[in-house]
Amino acid sequence: MTASVVPVPAAATRPVPATAPAGPARRRSTAALPAAALVAAVASGISGPSLALPAAAQALNAPAGSVAWLMTAYGLGLLVGTPLLAGTAGRRGPGTLIRAGAVLVALGAALVLAAPAALPALPALIAGRAVEAAGAAGLTIAAFRIAGRVPSGRSTGVVAIGNATGGTLGLFAGAGVAQAFGWRAALVLPLLALAVLPAALRSAGPTTPRTGPDSSPGAALPLGLLRDRAFRRPALLMLALATVNFALVYGAPRRVAVLSGWGTLPTGAAVAAVALAGALLSWQLVRAAPALGTGRVRTVLAAGSLAAAGAAAFAPWPAVVLLGSGVSSLVTAGGQGVLTAAAVNGLPPERRGGAIGLFNLAFPAGVAAGPVIAAFADQTVQFIY
Repeated sequence: MTASVVPVPAAATRPVPATAPAGPARRRSTAALPAAALVAAVASGISGPSLALPAAAQALNAPAGSVAWLMTAYGLGLLVGTPLLAGTAGRRGPGTLIRAGAVLVALGAALVLAAPAALPALPALIAGRAVEAAGAAGLTIAAFRIAGRVPSGRSTGVVAIGNATGGTLGLFAGAGVAQAFGWRAALVLPLLALAVLPAALRSAGPTTPRTGPDSSPGAALPLGLLRDRAFRRPALLMLALATVNFALVYGAPRRVAVLSGWGTLPTGAAVAAVALAGALLSWQLVRAAPALGTGRVRTVLAAGSLAAAGAAAFAPWPAVVLLGSGVSSLVTAGGQGVLTAAAVNGLPPERRGGAIGLFNLAFPAGVAAGPVIAAFADQTVQFIY
């Protein structure tokens, strides 16, 4: 497939009078902003516990490897919650899904905060994190469906950048709230999503029952698309990008701390700032994608992720580790935007929602797999040292 990653609507090829009013597409593009804020809030839960895990392990008197499941459980919750809740958006629309996701986030946070302060608390904490993540999955699906109403990669790119921004700032926010309020506070950062619910619900529009091919549970995640090479290739690349990125979310801050001797807050601030810069710069990649074309974009994404992994895992200088973390954030955020558009390009509008839900499974799979791979690498080749 040689077409551009981001399709150009047919209307864009016709001249538009300078006095023409903003159309529905422009209004929908603006609606992507609260959707991006919603995703940023729940994405902070992905990286938020990273620098608070040592304090949690000490408080629970638990091995570091066991406490790392507090990060992995979030990825597993996202992975399970995405297909379970995708049908809700297909049948009732994103507004209902936002409400359901918010309830699950609040319930999971309550489980985390109510767990006892001893080693038997770990299963309850892990369960609470998984429930939080299931709610976050619903909110993320809703946000991307709101943005996906516009047949362009730019709206999904805005939401993807919000996702990356929340995930990167979560490192610093988690370290800060853990120092101020205790390590449990770093586990419930997704509660921030409740602050943007009113704006997100307005963007979602009215909640009405839907009928048609995209409204049945079976059509919510059209698994038949996995046989389509045009869908499968961007989805597999997104899985690779996300896995590398979240391996570095777990491992890079630890390497920076060891190599530099910095404390938790300076390390979190440095890693978050560099990763945030990468996420924001990814907008340039989203903008350049139509001119570059599908093949070049995929090459840039794959090469950037590979270089980032090598730099962050093996460079003996903290500045290079930080650079690798930033490059990984850039290609992951940009990739989520442009690859989402590539995966659904050519599909009729009624099938795009289900296709986006299926594609988004690559991201939580990377969230779950990345820390596990990083922890295994640390135990075997000791790349964090």
